[in-house]
Amino acid sequence: MASLRDIKGRITSTKKTKQITKAMQMVSASKLNRAEQNAKKFVPYSEKIQEVVASIAQGGGDASHPMLEARDVKKTGYLVITSDRGLAGAFNSSVLRKVYQQIRSNHTSAEEYTLITIGRIGRDFFRKRNMPVDMDITGISDQPDFSDIKDIASDTVQLYTDERIDQLYIYYNHYVSAITQEVTEKKILPLTDFNKEGKASQSSYEYEPNQEEILEVLLPQYAESLIYGALLDSKASEHAARMTAMKSATDNADDLIGDLTLSYNRARQAAITQEITEIVGGAAALE
Repeated sequence: MASLRDIKGRITSTKKTKQITKAMQMVSASKLNRAEQNAKKFVPYSEKIQEVVASIAQGGGDASHPMLEARDVKKTGYLVITSDRGLAGAFNSSVLRKVYQQIRSNHTSAEEYTLITIGRIGRDFFRKRNMPVDMDITGISDQPDFSDIKDIASDTVQLYTDERIDQLYIYYNHYVSAITQEVTEKKILPLTDFNKEGKASQSSYEYEPNQEEILEVLLPQYAESLIYGALLDSKASEHAARMTAMKSATDNADDLIGDLTLSYNRARQAAITQEITEIVGGAAALE
């Protein structure tokens, strides 16, 4: 049996760990509130630009653009959003597992795909497996601005424009609630199904100078906005996952402290009983 000193030491260290996890839980809860608001505020812009693009692309005119046209797939791009830090439960592992399985099932050679990663965890995961990471970015703030990812977003879209990739998928954790996050796969390019989830536009637009010139400017912005919106969604999911993980760790620490305290009291009672027995035995021997 462990000594009283050992048990007391474990109780002390567990209490210190509990203080850390409790503080991290509260910090993540505070960040989650802001991140959730950021994600919600971005939705009206995303829906409106989708409506305008859909109206132009499906307006029955002669407007066309390479980003709207599917082509033979020779190389696929995967944009994967993870976090820079761990201690977030299955937040990172679930999305990385999904991407890894998709790549293994869809490709037989590293020449058939490339990876763009946002977050250190994802970058390190793929590099350790010698998988081709074309671009990566780390150090994104907890409340990101579009300027934080503008370069990688525009460069990713440029990969498609330059025909270095023929389609682009994005993988991230979609925020459902504080306790639920869903791994989401979304096709970003080509933009052949952007209006499937939205309502048909009830607005009519007049285009100046013409539809093709507008698409030339608007489509890259729309694709970049999809990436930014996914990042905001992922950040809310990250804070929620970390808050839940730290709450679970705090609860487990409470349970462990209770078990250790019970063990300590039993060991202390046994030690006292042993001492009393020795005293009584010694007194009896002197009589």
